[in-house]
Amino acid sequence: MVAGETSGDLLAGLLLGGMRARWPALSSSGIGGPRMAAHGFEALWPYEKLAVHGFNLEVLRRFREIWGIREQLAARLLQSRPDVFIGVDAPDFNLGLEARLKAAGIKTVHFVSPSIWAWRGGRINKIHRSVDHMLCLFPFEPRLYQDKGIAASYVGHPLADTIPLVVPREAARAKLGLPADAPVVAVLPGSRGGEIRHIAPVFLQTVSRLNQLRPDLRFVLPVVPGMRGLIDPMVAEHAPHATSLTLLDGQSHEALAACDVTLIASGTATLEAALFKRPMVIAYKISALSWPIMKRMAYLPWVGLPNILLSDFVVPERLQHEANPEQLATDVLAWLDQPARVQSVQQRFLELHHTLRRDTARAASDAIAQVLESR
Repeated sequence: MVAGETSGDLLAGLLLGGMRARWPALSSSGIGGPRMAAHGFEALWPYEKLAVHGFNLEVLRRFREIWGIREQLAARLLQSRPDVFIGVDAPDFNLGLEARLKAAGIKTVHFVSPSIWAWRGGRINKIHRSVDHMLCLFPFEPRLYQDKGIAASYVGHPLADTIPLVVPREAARAKLGLPADAPVVAVLPGSRGGEIRHIAPVFLQTVSRLNQLRPDLRFVLPVVPGMRGLIDPMVAEHAPHATSLTLLDGQSHEALAACDVTLIASGTATLEAALFKRPMVIAYKISALSWPIMKRMAYLPWVGLPNILLSDFVVPERLQHEANPEQLATDVLAWLDQPARVQSVQQRFLELHHTLRRDTARAASDAIAQVLESR
């Protein structure tokens, strides 16, 4: 297995739990993180080695290292010939590796469909060469693959199984030491170093502005493991007087459960926020070089997963120059001051939650079993 970032480690860990229940003697190794390791996974490299952001100098600087890791892993797998290889998201890394393994007769499964419906649709030809079976998180995706002769299964989203339909907000606040009656804003600036560097400064400037406008607000910022050294200096620079800001060691789910609204970077975390039924302001910033490239590749008017899945601008999205402290603060306060709007979006998120609940670990394990039987 290969997972390339925090969200992939989370998804892979949930999948491994289901696989180990089905195959107690399961042996798994590759690239991953702590949630995978909790299920006996042997990480030959940590997933942080693969985490890059956008199309920029960071990618170019890391290319040789990442390419070398993929070559070493490919050589190891071609020699050991596992029963199946499962690439978890990280398509830029995994699809090329999967193509080599599939050509050598090793069965390949890809967990999390690349967003061919949102951008880079031509990638489906590469998927055809690389993947024996695609595990899809969203109900509309399998048809796209089956029309192209690629086996695919809708397995639901594992987060929809693990996040409760009714969120225990009071318990989460008690665990985080937050007052029961104070308005709370969760600030989630991403999980990778590159995106944190682009997004966290403006998020912290927004915290500082909101702190001045509404001194009663409390803020929680979950810090991804290993990123404290990056976040702390940013807090000192961009929100030095925001005494109501609390940095958490991880605990993003507790933060989402406890909050009234979240200021959040576009990505898997926005779906988590929707499953927690939390109104949100989605923002994203990348380098000036990357932005026009990604904008030209986009097919849909939305970038946030909740909006994509509901085919509507249910929550605001602020990208690039629109992601500024003044606009973001205005958007956050609009949620806090419009309870009827909050109730409406929470109902839509509840309906989405029901749609995505499918006992993903079991459904995915069933699909993987079919792949193994076809060897």
